[in-house]
Amino acid sequence: MRLTKGLVGDFGRQRIRDTPIAESGFVGAGVGAAATGLRPVVDLMYVGFLGVCGDQILNNAAKIHYMFGGKVKVPLTIMTGIGAGTNSAAQHSETVYSVFTHYPGLKVVAPSNPYNAKGLYAASIRDDDPVIICNNRQLMGIRFDVDVPEESYTVPLGQADVAREGTDVTLLGISYMTQICLQAAEDLAAQGYSAEVIDLLSLSPMDDEAILESVRKTRRIVIVDEDYPRCSMAGDIAALVAEEAFDYLDAPPKRVTPPHTSVPYSMPLEALFVPTKEQVVAAALETLE
Repeated sequence: MRLTKGLVGDFGRQRIRDTPIAESGFVGAGVGAAATGLRPVVDLMYVGFLGVCGDQILNNAAKIHYMFGGKVKVPLTIMTGIGAGTNSAAQHSETVYSVFTHYPGLKVVAPSNPYNAKGLYAASIRDDDPVIICNNRQLMGIRFDVDVPEESYTVPLGQADVAREGTDVTLLGISYMTQICLQAAEDLAAQGYSAEVIDLLSLSPMDDEAILESVRKTRRIVIVDEDYPRCSMAGDIAALVAEEAFDYLDAPPKRVTPPHTSVPYSMPLEALFVPTKEQVVAAALETLE
């Protein structure tokens, strides 16, 4: 993805290591480096390759601090690519961040624009726990009208952002889906509805209160998630709202997700797989009308 381009020239080969494409090896090396006092950043190119290095992440990085009674920290940052829409086929187009959120001991974030990407990277690298940063590849081709300060700053882990204020319905997005929600909010505004957009940013820990506060105000929510629909972030958030804000709801929570199928390689089929602005608008109107 060229996210590390030029780093070796800036920092030298003692700090920047090019490895064979062997995820179990280089992720395992990152876990070991973190446990012995370094703060490594590991590039797991595609999140679908989790299957190759699952033991290193789920059984080692996530559990070492707990199993050693807090005496060993694992300040490991893993950056990985997520998202369909780039015609990269099923093994290179997944968005399975929900798998990481299932495991205690891991933190998971998903930037949605250049400003929060820089801030989340800085916060993740400084954190003493293993953090997975999920970069949606569709975002890499978008130009943003966002100021990114040259100086260092952080975006706190565990906090959602209100990307757009509204009063009639909450649209909750994750990563690229936040951009889809913002586009849908514009269309809804043209129809006379005020949509609030919540950018989740941190999937684990999750900002439950920000979600519930928005739902208590708008009384409706549409959750837009590019992960598979079963056992997903969308399902988890819908359950949270149903359990904690049921009395405030004027309509059931709605989920907009891909179908429960692998990502198609066919470009016309792939276009039907990824949630769209039109689907979000339709779901919002269903809750409103």
